[in-house]
Amino acid sequence: MPKKIPMRQCLGCREMKPKRELIRVVRSPQGEISLDSHGKKPGRGAYLCPNQDCLKRARKSKALERAFSLPIPDDVYASLEAQMEGGGLDG
Repeated sequence: MPKKIPMRQCLGCREMKPKRELIRVVRSPQGEISLDSHGKKPGRGAYLCPNQDCLKRARKSKALERAFSLPIPDDVYASLEAQMEGGGLDG
C-alpha cells in the first residue's frame, strides 16, 4: 500500500500541495516568527509555495497575520523572498 503524503494549503494560492513542496513559516511559543526549512521547529506553522506570486498574494491579503494572530515584521517577508530567490527549500 502506498505511503500517505501529507498535504497542506498554501496561504497565497489556496491550493492543496504536498507538505515537502511548501515553505513553512512558524510562530514559536515565545511569539517569534521565523522560517522553518526542515519542518521540525516547535510552534504554529503556516505554509507558502516557494514562488514570489504566492508570497505577494499572502502579504496583500494579510494571510500570515491571520494565521498567527499577530503582525508580521518586514524582515520575515524579506527572508521569505530571499529564500525563494535562492532556489527554494534546502531540504
